[in-house]
Amino acid sequence: MLLERIYDEDLAQASYFIGCQAANEAVVVDPRRDLGVYRDLAARHGMRIVGVTETHIHADYLSGTRELAAATGAQIYVSDEGGPDWTYGTDFDGAVRMKHRHRITLGNITLEAVHTPGHTPEHLSFLITDGAQASEPGFMLSGDFVFVGDLGRPDLLDEAAGFVDTRFAGARDLFASLRDHFLTLPDYVQVLPAHGAGSACGKALGAIPATTVGYERAFSWWAPYLARDDEQGFIDELLSGQPDAHAYFARMKQQNKVGPAVLGTLPEIIEYTSVEVAAALADDSTILVDTRHHDRVHTGTVQGSLNIPGVAKAASYGAWVYDPETEQRPLVLLADSREEAELFRAHLVRVGIDTVRGFVTSLDGLELFTPVLVRPEDLDTVDRAMLLDVRNKTEYAEGHLPGAVQLSGGRVMWHLDELPADSGTIVTYCRSGVRNSVAASALRRAGYDVAELEGSYLAWTEMPGNVPVTGDSELLTVANSG
Repeated sequence: MLLERIYDEDLAQASYFIGCQAANEAVVVDPRRDLGVYRDLAARHGMRIVGVTETHIHADYLSGTRELAAATGAQIYVSDEGGPDWTYGTDFDGAVRMKHRHRITLGNITLEAVHTPGHTPEHLSFLITDGAQASEPGFMLSGDFVFVGDLGRPDLLDEAAGFVDTRFAGARDLFASLRDHFLTLPDYVQVLPAHGAGSACGKALGAIPATTVGYERAFSWWAPYLARDDEQGFIDELLSGQPDAHAYFARMKQQNKVGPAVLGTLPEIIEYTSVEVAAALADDSTILVDTRHHDRVHTGTVQGSLNIPGVAKAASYGAWVYDPETEQRPLVLLADSREEAELFRAHLVRVGIDTVRGFVTSLDGLELFTPVLVRPEDLDTVDRAMLLDVRNKTEYAEGHLPGAVQLSGGRVMWHLDELPADSGTIVTYCRSGVRNSVAASALRRAGYDVAELEGSYLAWTEMPGNVPVTGDSELLTVANSG
């Protein structure tokens, strides 16, 4: 058996390529939309991708299931659990709709679907048996059910998809799924989750790529609650301290349920001259993405540009500041080369941003402006309408500037009604300045008067006499967002 983990550091997301060498067939679980890595693996091992499936309707990235099936002719398999509200749409009419214990077979390998609700009602995990070596499962693809050291959060439907109080039923379902399906497995079963550290799908995900049933039974935070059958204690602990859910999750959830658009072969990305970009900006027919570090952006950038600093987190930050449901103008990237621009585009399509038209290699010849910065020592002298903390709410609770209110960078553009309606300067900060620059660029583009706190929270706390405030009394609570 061949089992390859394909990990996207940008979105902290793992997909899996499982192949049978005897049959030269493979199935892919939880694929992303840029398919090169899966097709390369198949070619390298002389395999044909015959199946593609996913553990659940994802919220944090746009599924590549339909894309991969269209490109390879693979059979789609999706969950048919969870009830009518969680049934995949008509774009999946050719799919095999799986119930609990459905089996996918390729050669000697069997993937058995196990209904493990909690994170979402339709969630499936897959038990993998390598029939060439064993008669029982040795691996579990746990999706967003069990992570290394944590569990999939059951409150995401409330926080990102507009549901009300589903978190409590989800937490009870998760307790039952652990009791009835996870802890009944042998300790040796290896557990391969769909996310790692940095994902917003849980609150304390480990950075290690895999765990075992035995390790989680012995050392996880949740196992003692199961051992003493303390469901309420489990629910209370599970629901406390969950991080902010990014607002774009609502779009991902809906598109993944209905069926993401199939891209096929993307058009060649165009290299623009500065003159051509200047003309497109002048008639407001395009948006420039400044991909530089915020320190360089602060020396001069294009008015109305979005700062998405570098390829590494392009999908994450891009989805914070650009909503393809409301914004149709295409994007032109500042990139050193065509290869860099193509990689940047590949990251953006993972979150459904399919509008990258071209790139430009320099800002020379373009009209630039310098973003307004406020030094920490001058903060109290600024006549400001709001001091805005764009970090996560858990960071804010651990320590924030006096008088600051919190609205995370991944939510702020969807909740502009929470910002001052009258004119006035909004001073923004994050931990070190990266997230702050991303959010501030989008707010400036939306017409707000924004000044960034130079060096952000870290610089302010280094000043003698500055003492952060703890707690969340000034938190901007945005419930049931979407």
